[in-house]
Amino acid sequence: MKLGMIGLGVMGRPMALNLKKAGYDLCVSPHRANMNDYFASFGIPVVSKKEIGESCDVVLLMLPDSKQVEAVMLEEDRLAEIMKPGSCLIDMSSIDPSVSRKVNAQLAKRGIDMLDAPVSGGEPGAIEGTLSFMVGGKQEVFDKYRPILLAMGSSAVLVGEIGAGNTAKLCNQIIVAGNLMALAEGITLAQQSGLDPSVVIEALTGGLADSAVMHAKAQMMIDKRYDPGFRIDLHIKDLNNALHAANDTGTPALMTAQVKEIMQWLHSHDLGNKDHSAIKAFYDTLAEKK
Repeated sequence: MKLGMIGLGVMGRPMALNLKKAGYDLCVSPHRANMNDYFASFGIPVVSKKEIGESCDVVLLMLPDSKQVEAVMLEEDRLAEIMKPGSCLIDMSSIDPSVSRKVNAQLAKRGIDMLDAPVSGGEPGAIEGTLSFMVGGKQEVFDKYRPILLAMGSSAVLVGEIGAGNTAKLCNQIIVAGNLMALAEGITLAQQSGLDPSVVIEALTGGLADSAVMHAKAQMMIDKRYDPGFRIDLHIKDLNNALHAANDTGTPALMTAQVKEIMQWLHSHDLGNKDHSAIKAFYDTLAEKK
């Protein structure tokens, strides 16, 4: 089985290396030419997107947004017209579920399978191969290609039909955003009260307030160390998609709208490329004006 991967950024690079380590026949198409030697050093062939579409049994995408997925699959590169009947697209990008369904509709006309399989776990999970995959698609397609996902992650769960994977990812991003906002607010209260926030976090560990977000992001907030990680601009993109899905389904999303506006404020203050833990900078700005 020949695999081809498109989208080789902070997450995609280590994911590709884990596929290679697992013994898969893999080729890649980096966006930046200066990455060609990097992949060649690992024995991974670098080819064009067109060659991936024409020659690979499985095409994997790990792109930043819906627009880029549509460009690769339906517009500029038109891989939906190039991929082989009987092949499969595994789109690991975090995008609008409606775009997943749109791409799938075009692929199905040519007898091509698809899974939408966005991930959670960030760069550390991508490097360590411990990502969690939320997957949409047919059961038999999921069963066939699940080993590929587990070469990059520790969990892969089928949650429904095409688009369900990205809907589950939006649920994840809503919950993460709410945790980040609460964590920043709690740490700010500790600091404004004259407490050592690191000691407060230690006291909370193991209690009901404990969370993966607290373990990953609390010290970053305390240290004001906001190197990504997961960029604010990407989280804004996900929350916009979540609000779009909420509008389509009549789902109240008051907190999501609020935290999205906070992140938009961070973007407008030149922090869009920082880690989403930089939401703490918003609280610091307000606290300084007290």
